[in-house]
Amino acid sequence: MRLLLLPFSPRYVLLTIALAGTAAVAALIWQDPQGLPYLALPLAFFGFFAVLGLRDLSQRQHAILRNYPIAAHLRFILENIRPEMRQYFFESDKEGAPFPRDKRAIVYQRAKKVLDKRPFGTQYDVYRNEYEWLHHSIAPAPVAKEPFRTLIGGRDCRALYSASVFNISAMSFGSLSANAIRALNRGAKLGAFAHDTGEGGYSTHHKKFGGDLIWEIGTGYFGCRDPEGRFSPDIFREVAATPQIKMIEIKLSQGAKPGLGGILPAPKVTREIARVRGVPRGKDCLSPVRHSAFSTPIGLLQFIVELRSLSGGKPVGFKMCVGHPWEFMAIVKAMLETGIAPDFIVIDGSEGGTGAAPLEFLDHVGMPLRDGLAFVHSTLTGAGLRDRIKLGASGKITSAFDMARVMALGADWCNAARGFMFAVGCIQAQTCHTGRCPTGVATQDKSRQRAIVVSDKAVRVASFHRETVKALAELIAAAGLNHPSELRPHHFMRRAAPDRVVTFAEQYRFLQPGELLAGTDDAHMSRAWRLAQAHTFAAASDGATADIPIAAE
Repeated sequence: MRLLLLPFSPRYVLLTIALAGTAAVAALIWQDPQGLPYLALPLAFFGFFAVLGLRDLSQRQHAILRNYPIAAHLRFILENIRPEMRQYFFESDKEGAPFPRDKRAIVYQRAKKVLDKRPFGTQYDVYRNEYEWLHHSIAPAPVAKEPFRTLIGGRDCRALYSASVFNISAMSFGSLSANAIRALNRGAKLGAFAHDTGEGGYSTHHKKFGGDLIWEIGTGYFGCRDPEGRFSPDIFREVAATPQIKMIEIKLSQGAKPGLGGILPAPKVTREIARVRGVPRGKDCLSPVRHSAFSTPIGLLQFIVELRSLSGGKPVGFKMCVGHPWEFMAIVKAMLETGIAPDFIVIDGSEGGTGAAPLEFLDHVGMPLRDGLAFVHSTLTGAGLRDRIKLGASGKITSAFDMARVMALGADWCNAARGFMFAVGCIQAQTCHTGRCPTGVATQDKSRQRAIVVSDKAVRVASFHRETVKALAELIAAAGLNHPSELRPHHFMRRAAPDRVVTFAEQYRFLQPGELLAGTDDAHMSRAWRLAQAHTFAAASDGATADIPIAAE
């Protein structure tokens, strides 16, 4: 009896209805063939769902479809539209991820030059743990009229670069569409700020409008490699001589996937991308996990010297997401031993995310920006090298407060990737890795990327930059300061507990100039310094310090 009733159970009733409907309509047509024109649509309707249900019942891939034929497809439909439903109907202005609605909104409003003010007070609970604020002054300073800039280039440079304090972070042509790259670069030209090429190479789309470029060199040496994938000094010299390229950045790691290489699948390696990257068309394009041009800290510094010479004396530095603390300290020891220093270092936080990566890497690998930046700034200061090297910071920076906060921890300038993607039109659909970006920003599908009108989006990019730097000037003036370089950790407060607030100076331990060399009493920094070796990235043998957590004091 139970078996006979099974077709009428909730699990199978839709399939039963579809089969019964198909049979009934077919019987009517068989009895009166002239009724076919009127019954064709019902037959197709019931027949489609009957075939779908029988297929669900017999397929072996999805267990839920075998138990709930037809009905279970509703689950997959709801799962596909879940991000949109949550973003548009359920998330609050402050709780969305990766970027909450109010962060996206402020970018859109500043890019479009519409009202960006908020009524009726903050929506934050200012008494919750982790709430942060900036101290203001009773005697504010005048708001700066000229955009803030910082001069990058050490004593070995012949072509120093005056950079804006807010620039476009590394995003490659290939991950972004041609129109997105053109809009970003034209915006950088209009706003007089820099555009990082990403490791995908210097393309004609970067070149078209002449905006200042930071050329990023990754482990694949795209755009400056020989047929075997090794670094080519001759090709590099030719490209680096381009006046539009202002600085050279060696990518050691990135926040989205530190310690992980990358692959651009063969179908995505178009003729144009193959030409830009210097790789064979139609074959997988690999980014190795490590550089082949050097393998030691001293080797890295010698590579910097080579690139600086080949580029005609342009500033050369490197980008990294901090991992093992002794590895960065090994680079610092190599600087002290050789006398060679990079012109700049960009610290990329693990919260960075324009590169698609496995969940484990996105969520749990790499040091967050503020912790990594404070560590690098403190290490360079403790080694007496901070004055020779400028620091950039990148990782979920979209507002003037985001900028001021990291500049108080040691950054000389900030980079933003997703913020400028929002300015171009990104809606955080999170389909970047599929090639089906709904706004044409992160896709190579020409029919999709036509959605980006370069002339319009370039103006929005420049406007977002201008309005954000203007907001920074207002914040700096409110604190009684004249330039972001005057920001210090004690200017910011953080609620550590309901009954306790601390300054950033209390949250993070900052070494004094030369303290590492003289011998610091900071146990974490001291142990990591002992493990660092200038001739290798490996830790020195020290059984007493096998596990060294580096954490804020």
